[in-house]
Amino acid sequence: MESIFRDGLMKDRVAVITGGGSGINQRIAERFAAQGARCVLVGRTQEKLDAAARGIAEAGGTAVGFAADVRDYAALEKIMRETHERFGEIDVVVCGAAGNFPAPAAAISANGFKSVVDIDLMGTFNTCRAAFEHLRKPGASILSISATQAFSPTPLQAHVCAAKSGVDMVTRVLAIEWGACGVRLNAIAPGPVDDTEGMRRLTPTPEMKEKVMRAVPMGRYATRDEIADVALFLCSPAAAYITGAVIVVDGGMSLLGSSAMFNVMS
Repeated sequence: MESIFRDGLMKDRVAVITGGGSGINQRIAERFAAQGARCVLVGRTQEKLDAAARGIAEAGGTAVGFAADVRDYAALEKIMRETHERFGEIDVVVCGAAGNFPAPAAAISANGFKSVVDIDLMGTFNTCRAAFEHLRKPGASILSISATQAFSPTPLQAHVCAAKSGVDMVTRVLAIEWGACGVRLNAIAPGPVDDTEGMRRLTPTPEMKEKVMRAVPMGRYATRDEIADVALFLCSPAAAYITGAVIVVDGGMSLLGSSAMFNVMS
């Protein structure tokens, strides 16, 4: 895919991407690496991370994978320290690890609810906090992958709505607290994105996928490349004065309110 960005936009920058072994986050890592970043991929499955890193290397980039669960703060702290020792100060962090499954609130166990909150919200905080000591100051950028469920009540998604609204607020609070250090924090709230595990779970049938596309004013799913483009912009010098922002990239779906997702999920 031809890039609209100039070559070498991320040259010699160090980027850590959680959830980097698949989906949107893998595509972000691939795009960052193509622009010259040295990428550290974090996820729970070493084999997936190795495959993603191998693909980046075969395309001429630099990447390494470290298996860890974002709920394990000590493991993240170790990865951030080793990244700093190996590559130098960290320029970019993408908090992308997430969990989701569709279920009515009355059918979600307390453990199921807690699991999503722990991965999405605690995982985001753990990643930011573990990285803080090793960030380039000034100049570092932290990007969280949120969701439109953060501000649009969505049936079968009580756990995700709670977790992602927390992610957005943590992003805004840390943008205030860490702004004086020259660290920027922003978030992307994607709508439906094609070829991702999340959408395969939420829309497992062709009929449900068609219902989603009818609920999007632009009439289609986003591509992973389109989300990666926004990520690259927000982590680049072009966004040097943007912090505390949640950028919605959903083809206009959230403009229709909660009824759009209610019609899809019901």
